[in-house]
Amino acid sequence: MSTSPSAADSNASASDGAHSEVRVEVLTAVFQIRELEAREPDAAPALCVLLDGGDADRWHLPGGNVVPDETLEASGRRLLAEKLDVDNLAHLEQLSVFSAPDRVPDVRTIASTYLGLIRSDAANALPDTAAWHPVDALPQLAFDHGDIVAKARHRLAAKLSYTNIAFALAPARFPMSQLSEIYCAALGYPVDTTNLLRILSRRAVVVATGTVGKTGRSGGRPPALYAFAESSLRVTDEFATLRPPM
Repeated sequence: MSTSPSAADSNASASDGAHSEVRVEVLTAVFQIRELEAREPDAAPALCVLLDGGDADRWHLPGGNVVPDETLEASGRRLLAEKLDVDNLAHLEQLSVFSAPDRVPDVRTIASTYLGLIRSDAANALPDTAAWHPVDALPQLAFDHGDIVAKARHRLAAKLSYTNIAFALAPARFPMSQLSEIYCAALGYPVDTTNLLRILSRRAVVVATGTVGKTGRSGGRPPALYAFAESSLRVTDEFATLRPPM
């Protein structure tokens, strides 16, 4: 009885061998609400994403290869700290897996992607190759990184409606007018300050600190300052009462 492989088996083995090399990477869409220097002084802040490796016309999300002795999340945090000196994420969660066979030329590359958030008052000394870019005015991005940014923004917008995730975008203390600007920047549409305070107070998301902030340019009474009741993610209302996400 012959034990030699059939032609079909040989072809299958050759095909398997041709695609045996698979690379796994971690990419993180890191968001921060930022004041943009090029805008007018009174312009509203914008939702920005951190990009690395800018050259003539190609930027990419920070990340790199997964190493054997780390979890995906640990690899993502390490790569951000090593490459961009970013180690002050207020929130990090897995986003999705991007696995289209041709998403990266030459080597089959599977990307485990994450959404990271940094508080608006946190500062990072970035290397010269990295920069913050408004998500509404992105440069040309490598491969499918634009799709990853879009998915991360959609995830953030959705979670703003039914969780307290804005704790990872806001400073430690804030007037409600500033928090409504943060929601507006992240959601992409206006948010009424009074309505936002009513919703978040009812859900016990924000609490009054008993302190006041600085008076604005237009004068008036100093604004009351608020803070988030918790600094970890919590579902506050499974039925969103804010306007539906994008």
